Amino acid sequence: MHLASLQITVVGAGVAGLCLACALAQRGAQVRVLEQADAIREVGAGLQISPNGAAVLRALGVAVDGTRAQAVVLRNGADARRVLRLDLARLRPDQDYLFVHRADLIAALKAAAEAAGAQIALTQKVLSIDLSGDRPRLTTMDGPQEVDLLIGADGLHSHVRAALNGPQTPFFTGQVAWRALIPCETDAPPEAEVFMGPGRHLVSYPLRGGTLRNIVAVEERRSWTQESWTLRDDPMEMQLAFEAFDPKVRAWLDQAQDVWLWGLFRHPVAPLWGRALPKGAAALLGDAAHPTLPFLAQGACMALEDAFVLAGTLQSAPDLTQALSQYQSARHARTSRTVAAANGNARAYHLRDPLRAFAHLGLRLSGLLAPGFALSRFDWLYGHDVTQQP
Repeated sequence: MHLASLQITVVGAGVAGLCLACALAQRGAQVRVLEQADAIREVGAGLQISPNGAAVLRALGVAVDGTRAQAVVLRNGADARRVLRLDLARLRPDQDYLFVHRADLIAALKAAAEAAGAQIALTQKVLSIDLSGDRPRLTTMDGPQEVDLLIGADGLHSHVRAALNGPQTPFFTGQVAWRALIPCETDAPPEAEVFMGPGRHLVSYPLRGGTLRNIVAVEERRSWTQESWTLRDDPMEMQLAFEAFDPKVRAWLDQAQDVWLWGLFRHPVAPLWGRALPKGAAALLGDAAHPTLPFLAQGACMALEDAFVLAGTLQSAPDLTQALSQYQSARHARTSRTVAAANGNARAYHLRDPLRAFAHLGLRLSGLLAPGFALSRFDWLYGHDVTQQP
């Protein structure tokens, strides 16, 4: 398909939207990204970019300042005793596992997209989307407009997803998460540590060359009212939730000043990711298509993969109908499996005794007898390279 002949509008200037804009613009497309905020900014948080996501950044020539991870270490929360160490540096020395500040990734993608010719328009809040005509029609604060191809990278509460699939009702998982950044100790190893306890767990790793420490702490609760990334909370609430954890963890939490809290909701993978209209089309990617719980660190990586595949199918397919069909066929099963694996990790991290004791013993034994086995179970995920697919 000749991309330069299409007027492409992407809703949302997050990881998914900016990566897609970059990939499309590099292929000669005319791309406009609509962002509702008055500036592209991110509340401070860390991301883990595993090899499958790093492959996309490399293929697009996007250089992001990240810390190369050496290991993932699972620990018992109460005493920090090691349960299992996944030695990335030794077992997978040729693959990039990166700890990246989200703001740094957003900035790198934005710069690459604009360098390729994509346009980014701010303060463009979408009020409605209509897919009943010949071409997609959206209304922003500036008024209505029609486009050839409308792509929803607008996250959990996607207007484009609702227009394609109808309203949805996500359900509360019974878990909430806090996130915070604190100063990092100078001798901290470049490792992701997961401290597991009954009904709760905490993940931490260094960012920006070891100057910051990222913290995500998850606790089970019976009720919740909001699904939001921008709700501030009292640091004391997080500290009390983990008061039975190791002193090392408690010392980290004592340093937290700006703490953000959000409820974790489970959304189904969208049944329909794209639809061709008589003279245009609409499509989804990233969290708009397959919201993923943060227990496998794959939200950003799946968005990067989606963007590369969608750009490729739009370029190679003869028309929009075939492009969108090929895109969903290529991505639906993989993202569904990733969502399911993240759900499984949520349960495994929060086990209670006696099952918890048996599970930790099994992990310790596997680490001693077959140190590469646990990591090899995720070769289907980390070893997949969409940039090398036909």
